[in-house]
Amino acid sequence: MKQLLRVMNLTVSSDGIGAGENQSLENPFGHVDPARLFSWAGATASWPMRADDGGSRGLDDYFTRDFARNIGAEIMGRNKFGPQRGPWQDHEWRGWWGEEPPFHTPVFVMTHHERPSFTLSDTTFHFVGGDPATVLDRAREAAQGKDVRLGGGVTTIRQFLDAGLVDTMHVAVSPVELGSGLRLWESPDELLDRYHLEVVPSPSGMTHHLFWRR
Repeated sequence: MKQLLRVMNLTVSSDGIGAGENQSLENPFGHVDPARLFSWAGATASWPMRADDGGSRGLDDYFTRDFARNIGAEIMGRNKFGPQRGPWQDHEWRGWWGEEPPFHTPVFVMTHHERPSFTLSDTTFHFVGGDPATVLDRAREAAQGKDVRLGGGVTTIRQFLDAGLVDTMHVAVSPVELGSGLRLWESPDELLDRYHLEVVPSPSGMTHHLFWRR
């Protein structure tokens, strides 16, 4: 069975923006308030950081729960890992997620400035150069037959889409307009020459876009 490269739970605004500009340590999503995009996931019963037994069920919860299904490795861009640019000044930064990252698989961070791998809990971060196809080959090997999740951010996902490497993609579109930032698309119709698309509205106001290869 083919190992798929899957984009899962990528959230964008109604005008296609998935993150703001001017990312910093204090503002991982730049000028965009992440609550405006991601509150749908945090409201679900399956949100992994939920501290109580509440939360919504239904369609949004299904996608939150599906995040880890059959995933053996993750690929992310350097800007998802942290706010630094250029050569690493030191190796103390170990990601936004603390000592218990939510990935539970090997993670391949794409960067022009490689550094030694390290492990936190059950997640090992590898810092790798190369084009998208080369990085995907490494991630597939580490995934041991399971699928690979392409975790973002938006710029990295566009690279893999442009290289024709993404097999399936779930994009949750929030009913907010942000105006400026890092844009996944002007319209999802841009992908219809390569992908089938099913659009499923949720009672929360989110609209889930499901893409799979033609």
